[in-house]
Amino acid sequence: MVLYTCTVGKALGDLPAPIAHPCGRAAKALDDSGHAYDWRKVKGGSLKFWTWPSRARDRAVIEQLSGQRAVPILVLDDGEVVVGSGAIVHWAQEKTPVGKPPS
Repeated sequence: MVLYTCTVGKALGDLPAPIAHPCGRAAKALDDSGHAYDWRKVKGGSLKFWTWPSRARDRAVIEQLSGQRAVPILVLDDGEVVVGSGAIVHWAQEKTPVGKPPS
């Protein structure tokens, strides 16, 4: 499974919603639930206007996987794509990692 985030990554995920950064919130939910995943950062932050010219190139893989350029996205081992921090948090809380007993 692969989590794609912006360059902020796991930072600011511990803050309360709605202040928490979406990418950090998704990573924290996966970590707290005990899920193992590969983590990949992509460039092209939407608030960093100097990255706009290269955003399409930097996030081409994200767009190919999800149909959009926004992160976070979680690509499951079966190829399913979970889009957005809220959906990733919900998925992480609902799915028990392999080898971990349900709580």
